Amino acid sequence: MVIEHRKDYTRREPVMNIAIIANPVKYEIKEVLSSAFSWAEKEDITFFLRKDVLSSTGIKPTEKVVLTDSDEESIGQGEIILVMGGDGTILYTARISKNSGKPILGINSGRLGFMANTRIEDLEKALYCVLQGDYQLDKRHFLVATDKDGNQHHALNEFLFSRKDATSMVNVTAEYDGNLINTYWADGLIVASPTGSTAYNLASGGPIVSPDTDVFVVTPINPHTLTTRPLVLNSRKPLRIIIEKQNVEVMFSYDGQIIEIEDYPFEVEIMKSDLTFNLIQLPGQDYFDTLQKKLMWGMDSRRNRN
Repeated sequence: MVIEHRKDYTRREPVMNIAIIANPVKYEIKEVLSSAFSWAEKEDITFFLRKDVLSSTGIKPTEKVVLTDSDEESIGQGEIILVMGGDGTILYTARISKNSGKPILGINSGRLGFMANTRIEDLEKALYCVLQGDYQLDKRHFLVATDKDGNQHHALNEFLFSRKDATSMVNVTAEYDGNLINTYWADGLIVASPTGSTAYNLASGGPIVSPDTDVFVVTPINPHTLTTRPLVLNSRKPLRIIIEKQNVEVMFSYDGQIIEIEDYPFEVEIMKSDLTFNLIQLPGQDYFDTLQKKLMWGMDSRRNRN
């Protein structure tokens, strides 16, 4: 995890512009939007927000809110990106902003909020830190999967190869740096980044991996053999996934974006990408502290007994 420390208490001129990405369908964002707008008026900051997101809340825009036709347009105008929602909204924002490299601050309106880990009640404090330059950039690398036609797909969390609408297991072959790892017979196979190690990978029995490591995790989902276990591999070397035609339909997805496989054999080569997701880390925020608070990491009820 490469950390770039930025600390500058001098007000920047001209006025800072902030893009807001929010999911009003899944999350209650009216309260946090109202607070952000009040802060923007006081600090003379301009927000850029997709017009239909605002209309869904019933909030009237102020002079410091510029309405756009798309999230991509908002991102293009903002110096930083303020995400209101959960980790799903963070993943969506990472996908549409991956080529911009702009810093992203996540305000948690969801349940877990592992990446969107700033609480709503800390919104103004967080915005002041950003305004003053008192934050660090936690650079998380994407994984990139390249198919045999040269098409590329980027994932911040994971790539998933799994059965579609069937009870039968699938066969997925994995080769690493030119060597056969295994032909998995399982419900599916996950290739997770360090960032994604705490998501579907963890739920499927894979390990938690620190974000500062150049690795990915290959985790079978409900494998048929007890000797098949997750693997942690250097992400600077290529991992090739091959799926032959079989009786069950197989799908390929990246961070929840599904691609139905029609042309067999289906092959992709997965490696670490040079593209980074630049997560704003505020003073006092720490990866292992987030593990403890969000996943109850290291919690032991026996320590609280009399």
